Amino acid sequence: MKNRLIVLLIALLNLTAAIAQDWQTDFTVAKKIASHENRPIVLVFQGSDWCAPCIKLDREIWSTDTFKEYAKSNYVMLQADFPRKKKNALSESQTKANAELAETYNNNGVFPLVVVLDNKGKVLGKTSYKKTTPKAYIEELNKFIK
Repeated sequence: MKNRLIVLLIALLNLTAAIAQDWQTDFTVAKKIASHENRPIVLVFQGSDWCAPCIKLDREIWSTDTFKEYAKSNYVMLQADFPRKKKNALSESQTKANAELAETYNNNGVFPLVVVLDNKGKVLGKTSYKKTTPKAYIEELNKFIK
């Protein structure tokens, strides 16, 4: 019985890892992946623990199977999070890296802000939270790419 439980837990962990969104947090790494795989970067500025539209965007779009499955082979997802709660604090180096991204791509401090970039970091388009379906959101992002 104990062995079956362990096998079940391992299987569930593997399944969770397989369907989890593959978010990058390092811009240099994201650009390398985007160049190597010839994919655009979707840079998301969010306040994961305080911004209601950011939380809705995550729940209604980013976390859906439809979006995750499409993004896996079509985008490089890059997250720049700006949490406010101490328990969610990022490392000093990550906080600095996110601030540098914001200086370049989000100098008005809009949350959430979704910036579609080419593999070199050139802005192709910007959007934000919209009450829509994952499929429609994908179509909106793809309008910037074509």
